[in-house]
Amino acid sequence: MKKMIIASTSTIHGTKYLTYLLPTLKIHFKGIKELLFIPYARPSGISYDEYTSIAKNAFSTINIDVKGIHEFENPIEAIKNASAIFTGGGNTFELVNQLYKNNVLSILKEVLENEIPYLGTSAGSNICGVNMKNTNDMPIVYPPSFKTLSAIPFNINAHYLDPIEGSTHMGETRETRIKEFHVFNETPVLGLREGSWLEVNNNIIMLQGSLTARLFQQNKKPIELESGVEVKI
Repeated sequence: MKKMIIASTSTIHGTKYLTYLLPTLKIHFKGIKELLFIPYARPSGISYDEYTSIAKNAFSTINIDVKGIHEFENPIEAIKNASAIFTGGGNTFELVNQLYKNNVLSILKEVLENEIPYLGTSAGSNICGVNMKNTNDMPIVYPPSFKTLSAIPFNINAHYLDPIEGSTHMGETRETRIKEFHVFNETPVLGLREGSWLEVNNNIIMLQGSLTARLFQQNKKPIELESGVEVKI
């Protein structure tokens, strides 16, 4: 049975790291004293220690200690023995690369199926989907595979942005990129706007937050999902 929070972002404009999610996380991680943090995505190239410190400071406000997976001699055993897990955002290519390099992707999938509470933000949410093909990140490294956790039956496009009316920008929109993806791929994609998250309880996936999300399916018109509804594919 899965128990997951899959968030578009760790930080919304004008707030500190994870602040907007902390009330939800306090309930989600109720009874948890220590959390395993996976800092492999390294936003802006920061070190694992620096990233873990940021997560540690945020979770200290709800009385949860944080330890980075890199602090353990055996990352597989660290995941097996974790009471709760958080995978932070950054570069999805590097995150997936390290999950394969350390041989922990399959064991992470296994423990999530056994009700270990999980939080993912940005890249850490991208890996919850069928594959990582809808990330917005640059391919700074080449992971062995694009296949990820398949904890949910669709992909996430985190930080989803709508076209700006009147903009003179000539580049492709997120919607355009996802339409290109669906020429060659059947996997549905959920455009998850900043400040929104998914709450997963076993096979029930609920959209939460104050914003709608945009669901794309092959050969269908995109639809807007209201906050508080179940995401059904």
